[in-house]
Order: sequence, then C-alpha cells, then structure tokens
Amino acid sequence: MLPILFTIGPIKIYTFGVFMVLALFWASYLLWKLTSLTSYKDEDVFDCLFWILAGGLFFGRLVYALLNIKDFGINLLKFILINGYPGLSLYGALLGGLIALLLFCNAKKIKFNELADYFLPPFFLSLAVGKFGSFFSSEEFVSIYESIIFAFGAFISYKILFQIRKERFTQGFNLSFSLWFFGLVYLSFDKLKVNHLYLSGYSFNMMASAILALIFSFYFVYYFRSSLISYGKKTFEKIYRRAKRTVGKGQG
Repeated sequence: MLPILFTIGPIKIYTFGVFMVLALFWASYLLWKLTSLTSYKDEDVFDCLFWILAGGLFFGRLVYALLNIKDFGINLLKFILINGYPGLSLYGALLGGLIALLLFCNAKKIKFNELADYFLPPFFLSLAVGKFGSFFSSEEFVSIYESIIFAFGAFISYKILFQIRKERFTQGFNLSFSLWFFGLVYLSFDKLKVNHLYLSGYSFNMMASAILALIFSFYFVYYFRSSLISYGKKTFEKIYRRAKRTVGKGQG
C-alpha cells in the first residue's frame, strides 16, 4: 500500500494523515451547510465541533490506553506522545464526542437531540473519507468496504435529517439510527480486521457493537410499534380470509 504519500526532505507526509485532514475539511463544510438552514450561530456550531474533537481525541486515547494498560502503565508521557505510542479507540472517541456535545448543549441551553441530528451526516462522511485513507495506508481491504457503507450511511442520515425537519420523525431519531447503523457495521466487519482491542479476552469493538445494535433494534421496534401492530393485523386478516376461502372451497 502507500503509508507515506510523499516526503519533503526529512519530513514525511503520511497518507492517512492527509485523508484525516480531508475528512475534517469535508465534514466541517457539510456541517456548515446543514446548520446554515437553522438559527444556530456559526461560532456556536464550530465551538461545539472543537469540543467534540477534543473530547473524542481524549476519550479515544484514554480507552485505548486502558485496554492496553500493560503497555502504557501509568506513564503519562506514553499517553501524550501519540506519535511514539500510536493508537485510538473509535468507540472511545464516539463516547467522548457525545459527552462533549452533551456538556456543550447544557452550557449553551441548546436541545441536545436537536443539535446532534445535524452532526450525524458529517460524522459518517468523515468516517467514509477516513476509512478510504486507511485502505490506502494499510493492508486492511475491509476498510474500503467500510468506507462505501459509511458513505451510504451519510446519505441516509442526511435524508433522515430532512424528514425530521418536516416533522415526520422526532428529534433525536437520526442519532438513534446512526448509533444503530454504526454498531451494525462494526459488528459485521470486526472478524475481518487484523488489529483488535481486547477486554477480558474478547474483542472490545465487537462487544460494544453488539450492545449498540441490540439496544437500538429494540428501540426501533418500540418506536414503530403502532405501524408494526397495524401491519401485523392487516397481514393476519389477509391470511385468515385466504384460509377461510380455501376451507370454503374444500367443503364445496
């Protein structure tokens, strides 16, 4: 693959780093386009984005260090020097980003569910671009499949956002869908990956993904319960009428 894109004297420009910058740029642009449709101030939105990135980086690093405590110990320098001791947990970053978003919304008196929905399409877009960069900088071909699926996730969450704006879904539905979709994707591809984080001998990402997918699957059943019950009744009535006609013909 192509881990180093090019060099300028002693300086090495890494492919993954370039794609991470592109991911941040395109995600920020999409976030600005979406929030420009609302009454949110640009400075509040990008202040929030800064805190999400900071929270995501800190918790992503913290979870990774805790799951590799034998290598990190209690050495603060190893925690800080990410170039010398690389590694982040994407689930830790996701948790940290959500906590930062929640704290920011509480401080600014903004509805968490309402603002969170606007961050999801950019989130999936950044994942798609980042995974594409991971494909070029490593030998994990699964990254290209994840990139395509996360790009599809960005499209779906974008459509859901506008359905929320039309009040066809409740605020926060995009967040629920995105966490379910994210967990389902990682659960599906975890076994194909080379590098894993382990907790008590089990893949941490697989366990977290299974929990997310299961919780929000039950949530969707509850959310769409009225539609499911109505569909079930109609289906049962059709089956009953067909069975009744069949029995009538048989008796005739």
